[in-house]
Amino acid sequence: MPYLKVGVDKSHQAVELFYQDIGSGKPVVLIHGWPLDHSSWAYQIAALTQQGHRVIAYDRRGFGKSSQPSTGYDYDTLADDLKALLDQLDVQNATLVGFSMGGGEVARYMSRHAGAHVSRVAFVSAVTPFLLKRDDNEDGVDRSVFDGMVEGIEKDRPDFLSDFGKQFYGVGLLSHPVTEATLQWSLNMALPASHQATVACARAFSETDFRSDLKTISVPTLIIHGDKDQTVPLKVSGARTAEALPHATYVVYEGAPHGLNITEKDRLSADLGDFARAA
Repeated sequence: MPYLKVGVDKSHQAVELFYQDIGSGKPVVLIHGWPLDHSSWAYQIAALTQQGHRVIAYDRRGFGKSSQPSTGYDYDTLADDLKALLDQLDVQNATLVGFSMGGGEVARYMSRHAGAHVSRVAFVSAVTPFLLKRDDNEDGVDRSVFDGMVEGIEKDRPDFLSDFGKQFYGVGLLSHPVTEATLQWSLNMALPASHQATVACARAFSETDFRSDLKTISVPTLIIHGDKDQTVPLKVSGARTAEALPHATYVVYEGAPHGLNITEKDRLSADLGDFARAA
């Protein structure tokens, strides 16, 4: 199985990322959301390779089949992991796509590494520009919401993740946009992650301010967000990312929940493919 080394942890053990590198053509790099792994991009990986792209998707440290170190779940380190992957796979002129938490990696990578290897970026249901409510971010989400998430994980992580998956896909009493099998598939992706990574990354995506990072992005940009997203609400994320990046193409998927990579899989694959082909 393909792994690459991106660093060492405090005990000097290698930190390795599991990845897939499929197809040929203009490269598209897919960064998954929390608390899943690269398999959440399954439909897009298949569609984009069929469209003639080289598609690279990997498991963030702590998730999926990647190493589970005790540290390194801050966005600086995660951006450095991404840089190591692009360097070692000799990726050039890539379209970098970040879903949910992965949108933060895109923003931090572009500022921290000056957009090396990247010709365009896409934010899908992304956590940018800054989720946490503060005096200088009054439209953000109250800290108690994120504290409640962490408390739920600490109390019973499998049960929390099971309930979280329903919100993720917009499942309710009268709304069933995905099957029970898909909910179970997503839960199966989330459970192998380390407990520590699940908690630390929840803190990272909720507390990291990406507003200054977004200011460094000048390449062509695509922003996609669902207007029924209950996990990362459009008003505090997609809409504000679009305001920060006036040169970007901003597309709102009406009626779509957070997990639109599944519920709107064909539309998203087509939009990402069209965007990447224009590179």
